[in-house]
This record gives sequence, C-alpha cells and structure tokens, in this order.
Amino acid sequence: MITKSDKNASRLKRHLRVRKKIEGTTLRPRLNIFRSSKHMYAQIIDDIKGVTIVAASTLDKTLGEAVTNGGNIDAARQVGALIAQRAKEQGVVKVVFDRGGYLYHGRVQALADAAREAGLEF
Repeated sequence: MITKSDKNASRLKRHLRVRKKIEGTTLRPRLNIFRSSKHMYAQIIDDIKGVTIVAASTLDKTLGEAVTNGGNIDAARQVGALIAQRAKEQGVVKVVFDRGGYLYHGRVQALADAAREAGLEF
C-alpha cells in the first residue's frame, strides 16, 4: 500500500530532478506551485537573486469569499489569474513553469491555463 509520505517522497524526487534543469532568471523568473489537500500556492521566484517577486494563494484576502474551498479546480484558476495579475504589475511577462513534481493535470493545469489566459507567457 502506498502511503502519503511515499507519494510525497516520490514528488520531491521528481521536483529535484526538474529543478536541476529549470532556473528562474531576472528576465524569466520561475513560476513555482505547491498543492496541498486544502489550498494552492504560487510564487514567482528569481533564483539568481534568491528572492520571491510575487506570491498568491487561496488564503489571500483579495480572493476573500470567491474561494470557499481552496482545494478545487476553480480555486486554482483564481490563484492562476491572481498571480498573473500581480506579476504583470511588477513587469514580469515571461516565466518558466515549475510544476513542483506534480502531474500536469487537474489543479496544476487549471492554474497554469488561467495564468496564461491572464497574460503570462511560458
């Protein structure tokens, strides 16, 4: 039987394998996501400077009542749109997508598609 810790350990191994190849620069920062059972988190990170440029999550006050359940596809779409809006305010248009070891499916795909529709290029 596969436990949650086994699944997360496998995800972390995939994430490290992907992170060997992907690096966020000043011109193309990295859009990183984290998915928990109850919430979605997204950050745009400049790895060269070691700083987070913008962040968004289902816990943001700006989403407020729009997110009743942070662990579903609709919430992921709203986080994707919010991170893209905040990135454009900071002058970031092109990013490198880091799916964090998760499969590109469901909430991860919804967040990415919403960010693309809101104007981010990756």
